[in-house]
Amino acid sequence: MLLKNYEEQSLLFNTNFTETTSNGGVAYRGELVIQEGEVADAQGRRKPPISLLLGAVVLEESDKIKLLVGLLTDLAQLELLLEKYGADLADDLCSMIFVRNIGNPIVLEALGKKFFLIPLDEGIPWNEAIDELALEKGDFKGQSAGDKLVTLYTEMKGYRAKGETLNLEAALGQTIEVKRTARGPV
Repeated sequence: MLLKNYEEQSLLFNTNFTETTSNGGVAYRGELVIQEGEVADAQGRRKPPISLLLGAVVLEESDKIKLLVGLLTDLAQLELLLEKYGADLADDLCSMIFVRNIGNPIVLEALGKKFFLIPLDEGIPWNEAIDELALEKGDFKGQSAGDKLVTLYTEMKGYRAKGETLNLEAALGQTIEVKRTARGPV
């Protein structure tokens, strides 16, 4: 129901799938809008989003987000993400957020929950989370796309992240400047 509301509010972007899991939850992979684009016309249509949680992996159960994985290009976007979705986060949330502009892993404490922040220059959050948890293809064999998220959530419950435990203000003070190199044909 929660993800359906997000969809109706156009907060789900570039959706890969939204699927009911075998335990009655709802799984989503795609991108999650952090900052919506401004209204573009009289019909209320919007310009493209200003910022996104890229490669978002979301598992909803009982109208609460139990699993949140994704990539932020800037740690400052996390504050906006928490403002927008914080009330929908479950008490037993498992969260692994990859961030481009941090140099070391951080365990962030915010809203009474822990968010594992992991530096990532490039990569796909789903693949990186699987690698971080040391899961293999066999762990997902025969499962539907939605149930793979349940497996990820179950494995993440026992995960203990490396890194200093900080609040958001202290974490924002540890950001680094990211230098991007040119890619593609020359």
